[in-house]
Amino acid sequence: MARPSLPPLGALRAFEAAARLESVTQAAAELHLTHGAVSRQVRALEQALGQPLFERAGRGLVLTAAGARLRDATGAAFAQLHQTWSALRRADTGDTLVLGCSASVLARWVIPRLERMGQVLPGVRLHFSAQQSPELQSGADAMLLLGQPPWPAHWQVIALGDEEIGPVVSPRYPGLAALEGQPPQALSGQRLLHTGSRPQAWPQWAAQHGLATADLNYGERFAHLYYLLEAAASGLGVAIAPRQLVAEDLASGRLLAPWGFTRTRGSWALCTPRRGPDARLASLAQWMQAELAAPAPAG
Repeated sequence: MARPSLPPLGALRAFEAAARLESVTQAAAELHLTHGAVSRQVRALEQALGQPLFERAGRGLVLTAAGARLRDATGAAFAQLHQTWSALRRADTGDTLVLGCSASVLARWVIPRLERMGQVLPGVRLHFSAQQSPELQSGADAMLLLGQPPWPAHWQVIALGDEEIGPVVSPRYPGLAALEGQPPQALSGQRLLHTGSRPQAWPQWAAQHGLATADLNYGERFAHLYYLLEAAASGLGVAIAPRQLVAEDLASGRLLAPWGFTRTRGSWALCTPRRGPDARLASLAQWMQAELAAPAPAG
């Protein structure tokens, strides 16, 4: 008996991302597609089903009953595919160390240091697994992340360095003159860019600097920190970011940090499953600790 036909994988992937993020815009950013492409994929599914998957609620999206069922099914299916694929890749890489981290950390901190790492740790071969959720995924030997306790009981956590965050802005930002030489309260009414992955960053920083959260004027929200910082560098607003991820931009003058950086309760950490010691991870952690503590590069 022939199996029932399924819709295209791309359409299901677009729907799953839009349903999980509750935003077509954020789904498009995650999948590196246009807003229109994701919308067309979702409409194609709705037409094939003959019923809607989303309903509009103000400026947001709400799943219908059918949409919720399909979200659960696609989410579970893609999670299983990801785990199986990661396990197969790991089996194929032999003695390679599989390191998970967010795409932003990978692009802005890890990749610029790969050549230097290869010189210091020639015996450590890395395979990278970009991931969005702060969870150790199947097939990964370790995960590099920015987070804070309590950590899951089944993790072994190596603290690498303190997290420090601060507002950053481009010299091209039209409102820069109103910020230079002023206290943090000058941010009141300015266009603040933010990211869904760290919604608490601005409120926490504001509380530490005597700025009322009611005075925070949020502008665009971005799915990834990488996009957030590119928007800030383009002069679209003021972003907030960890110091190490913008060090080179500050050194080159591409971004400015008017109030420096403030330590948070979080830290950079290398997380692994609780299992036997791995000399490669110990060496990698030591190298990362030194890199995170190193001063910013000269401009």
